[in-house]
Amino acid sequence: MRWSGGTIYAPVFLYLQVLDFLTSLIGFKLGLHDASLLIRVLWHYGPVLALAASKLTALALAGACIALHHTRVIRWINYWYAGLIAWNLLNIFAACHPAR
Repeated sequence: MRWSGGTIYAPVFLYLQVLDFLTSLIGFKLGLHDASLLIRVLWHYGPVLALAASKLTALALAGACIALHHTRVIRWINYWYAGLIAWNLLNIFAACHPAR
């Protein structure tokens, strides 16, 4: 797939990063925890800063993949993040509607 001269994987990657950021913040507000080691290490600086550092790291790695013309890697990472967002949403729904 092509998107204005480049692959569509980069814009999708950015969109998924925003969704992961937002669903993670919602999960934190509901008392859920993140499994990421980077976020756990940076947690004492606050959840927003920890998530922002995680997203900046992801963007830097994606930028390296694009610079090295490894967009196939970004495609697979997009699948990972789509699954992660689905997982976040399931946990959010479960936290909002606990079993009776």
